[in-house]
Amino acid sequence: METNKREALQEDYDAFGISDELGFLLEEPLTHLPDYYRLWLDLANNLTHLIESRKLRDLVHKMPVLSPNLLSSHQELRLAHLALGFISMGYVWQDGKQSPAQILPKALALPYWLVSNRLGLPAILTYADSVLCNWKLRDPTGEMEIGNLDLIFSFPGGESCRGFFIVSLLVEMSASSGITGALEVMHAMKTSDLSGIQRGLLKVTQSLKKMRETFKLMHNHVDPTSFHGTLRIFVSGWRDNPMLPRGLLYEGVSNEPILLSGGSAAQSSALQCFDALLCIQHEDETGAFLTRMREYMPPAHSQLIETLSVCPSLQDFILSHSSSDLCQAYNSCVSALVDLRNYHLNTVAKYVILPGSQVRAMGCPLRGVGTSLNTTGTGGTSFMVFLKSTRNATQKALILERPSASRETEM
Repeated sequence: METNKREALQEDYDAFGISDELGFLLEEPLTHLPDYYRLWLDLANNLTHLIESRKLRDLVHKMPVLSPNLLSSHQELRLAHLALGFISMGYVWQDGKQSPAQILPKALALPYWLVSNRLGLPAILTYADSVLCNWKLRDPTGEMEIGNLDLIFSFPGGESCRGFFIVSLLVEMSASSGITGALEVMHAMKTSDLSGIQRGLLKVTQSLKKMRETFKLMHNHVDPTSFHGTLRIFVSGWRDNPMLPRGLLYEGVSNEPILLSGGSAAQSSALQCFDALLCIQHEDETGAFLTRMREYMPPAHSQLIETLSVCPSLQDFILSHSSSDLCQAYNSCVSALVDLRNYHLNTVAKYVILPGSQVRAMGCPLRGVGTSLNTTGTGGTSFMVFLKSTRNATQKALILERPSASRETEM
């Protein structure tokens, strides 16, 4: 029986692009491509200097149009997508928010578009790029902890840039056991295995608590002023962005500008998996935005969210079984997700709202930062409204127990 469970889990890992230890992180990302693509990697590896010296756009204009046909493996395609994404963001925002590029040159746009199509990803830097596959170990024999992790490519912002992406990566890594737990719950429901469901929910709860604890590292490794004034510009997209209201023209791809959202935690497959498992209903604009963000995830990852979404309702299953233990296990899970979302909301206030207010109070806006960036997320949403909406929807999913067993929902 246990062998069958392990085999079923392994099939899920393979089908949905999951690693037992790393969750949705790409295992052992490449840092090199065939020599034909040396120019891409040279630009991406020197991006910070090229942006700060205002040389990136000139070098991109001299680039030849390289064919992506020599890229053969999934790992190579992910590295190419990462490199072209970093170069594109640097190109568009080199001169700040007040003068973004309106056109992405063909030498960038065409190969980027073709690589994106092969991966099933959009041609913009996504969370799956900058967080899930933008990492390497300083000591290959060492552990995956913050002191031994580095970025493959980086933006201006120094240690704060490294800290932002690496802490996000470690939060995703903390989700790995919870993803396994979600799969275990899904399989246990098929056979009405109550103890199996409870064990799976416990894994999800512990994972969510670990994610929240890991998230705290952000405060030690990311400076709010540096994040708000420097790094955040480079992960902004061209949909719902007043600086590029019509979008970005991809030369050689389309005759009309294209609208794409910037990287956002809403593109985290892990969080959307937990929402789907726990039957959390995000409505109206929030629900529509989260559904659209699945288009920015690797297709195998979004397929897992879809699979969990169409499973029989876990809430209904629990309500149909008079098990206080099962109800409490579910509520503990939901409460842990509420806590994580509350923590995220408070962290965003520290890193975006507060620095933005300080800049306005001083009357000297940082280079290229308009007031819209203080209220709009990099994905294009009004982020405080969005984050409160997701938190509140999560809270509503709590199952009200009978009075004799109501303590859990009051916490």
